[in-house]
This record gives sequence, C-alpha cells and structure tokens, in this order.
Amino acid sequence: MNAASAFTLIRPSFGAAAPQEAGIRLDLPVAAHAHARLRFAPADQTPRAMLPAEALAWLKETLNRGIKVDEAHLNGPGDPLAAIGPTLETLQLMRREYAGITLGLTTLGINGAQHAEALAEHGVSRVTLLVDAVHSEVVQKLYAWIRPGTKTVPLPKAADLLLEEQAKAIPALRQAGITVTAKTAVYPGINDQLIGKIGARLAELGAETLLLAPFTPRAGEPDQPPAPDRARLRELIALASLYIKTEIAGQPACCGQTGVPGPRTGAAGQPAALPKPSKERPNVAVVSTNGMDIDLHLGQAARALIYGPREDGLPCLLTTRALPEAGGGGARWEKLADSFTDCFALLTSGAGENPRSILSRRGITVLVTDGNVEGTVDVLYGGGKKGKQCRK
Repeated sequence: MNAASAFTLIRPSFGAAAPQEAGIRLDLPVAAHAHARLRFAPADQTPRAMLPAEALAWLKETLNRGIKVDEAHLNGPGDPLAAIGPTLETLQLMRREYAGITLGLTTLGINGAQHAEALAEHGVSRVTLLVDAVHSEVVQKLYAWIRPGTKTVPLPKAADLLLEEQAKAIPALRQAGITVTAKTAVYPGINDQLIGKIGARLAELGAETLLLAPFTPRAGEPDQPPAPDRARLRELIALASLYIKTEIAGQPACCGQTGVPGPRTGAAGQPAALPKPSKERPNVAVVSTNGMDIDLHLGQAARALIYGPREDGLPCLLTTRALPEAGGGGARWEKLADSFTDCFALLTSGAGENPRSILSRRGITVLVTDGNVEGTVDVLYGGGKKGKQCRK
C-alpha cells in the first residue's frame, strides 16, 4: 500500500433521515488486515478499521436515527477473515444486542472453509465472496500482492492458493448454512472474456448468485483498463446467466485494498480528519523491523521510532524510544501512554483491541497499516504524493 492510500478515519455522518419501511445494509469497516491488494488501487485514502465496540456504536446511532437496518455487513477496509478475532467479537456484539438483524460479510475467501462453522455459530447468514478470476494467470494480472498469512508469498504461488481457498470456501460455507453470493469486478481486456467460465465455475462450487460490478477508472491513475459499456455488460449478464443467476452489483467496482467497494451501502460514511499533531503532542511513534516499512505488530515491538517536525516543519526521525517490556496486560499499555505523552499517533502493522482502546483513551490513536514509514508519516503531517520528506 502506498503512503497516500494508507488510511482514512471513517465516522458515520447522517442527514435528517425519516423512518424507512425498506431496510438498508449497513457496511461496517472492522477488518484491519488485508489478504491482498489490487493493482488498480485508488490514490485516495482507505478507512481505518473500527474497533468492535465502535461498530456496535455506529449501528446503534443509525437505528436511533430512525433508519431501519436489515443487515449489518462487515466490509473492509481489509478482509474480515484475515484476523478472525475482531470479526467474531463484532458479530457476537451485534447478535447479542440486535438478534433480528441479518449478519453478513465480504471476503476474498482465504480461510473461508476454516472459519465457516464459527461464522455460522456467530450468526452470519450471508457471505459475499470476491472472485475476479478462476485462472491463476488472470489473478496475477489483477493483484499486486496476495498475503495468505503473515508474509507475502510469490504471486504465482499465492494466486494458486487464492483459487484453492475460494474453491474450498464456497461449499464449506454452504454446508454451514450460509448463503454465498459471488461478486466479480469486470475489467475489460483482463477478465471480461472469461465471465462465462467464472459463472460456470461458481455454479459448480455452489454459489447462488453472481453480481457483476463494472470497473470504474479513476482520473489521473495510469495503466487502468477502461470501464465496460452497458452493451458489453448486458452481453456478460446473458452469458453468465446460462450458468448462475446473474445481476449487476448495486455499486461500481473500485479497487481498494481487497477489492471491496469504498462507498458504504445505505449510509453515507464521511471521512473525518486524520489525527493531527498539536503543540502538546507533535510527534508520531512507529514500530518497524527495518526502519523503512511499518511491518511489526505492536505486541512484538521493543522500541519505537519517534518522528516529529524539525525547525523548518518537515517531519524527521528524531529518536528511538523503548517500549515497556512484554507482559502485564493493560498495565503495559498504560506505561507506554505515560512515556509517549508527546505522540498523537502510533503506526503499527497490527495491535490488539486492548492496547488500541487504552492508548486511544490516553490520547494516542493507533493506526494499523502496512505502508512505508516515511511516506505514511508524511501523510499525517499533511503531505502525500507531493509532500516533502526529511532526508538526513
């Protein structure tokens, strides 16, 4: 992920909404980790993952506005199955508070077979599986990287693994009693000639519906395929319908971290400002194994890089600082907060809910990302693709 697309904080923002008879699907961005990244990634920022309690609060606020919600859907910014703990916790909270609301999620399908029973036990009844290809060579044209576990593997091997995982996920989810809808983004010149084969394969595996999402190019982004025209989409619907019930997806496909559409369905989530430096908290803490990439889980970190503005205002590496020793539960993160009172944010590739909650309460926003250190820090100080970076 490039620095300019590292993250955006998303918070609900609703206008006056009258009660509705027809319910909406409320998409909840609770997945901090991605399993893959498409090549045609947008230059704008993708949302920070909510904590499970934040997602529940968003749902409560939506309902309190008089908006009828039929489905709470876990959808981005990463993949809900990349880290199952927060996903199951969110589902448990939703089910406990609102038993009548349908629960669903969108995923690439990696770990889908492994977690199918757990998802069903936690109330999931609908899964949307993102399937843009059924041939390894096409997967490799669409994805910049695929990370089945904690490390990126060579793309040819990862593409094969993705197809295997999707092939196992569909029947396993169906057997667990979960409805499976496949969603395919149509990329002219890359996968549009294969939509019929995709539909046939999905039907063979047991998917019940195929949604075709037309790719929408973004202005200023090079090397993108064109958008499919309406006539071509009608042809593709007719072709795929020979094998599986096929419809046009309600949203155009964009190309974020996992291929999940960026706009939220049914409720307009407006991006709020990223956390900003202040006079009291001018600095950013970063945990990294090599000083270049944000690639270390907070729980495994012994030291943090401290970035902040120098005399001319450019963000620079100022020093390193030891983190409290592992162990001690919440006391460890309270000690960290005591020692990092000059930091407004902490960048890490992963963090548990407990440290995120404690540090947030103490004025330090934990941002989970896998970007470049200097570029991502630059975004927080108002830079980006055109921002200047400190060089020593």
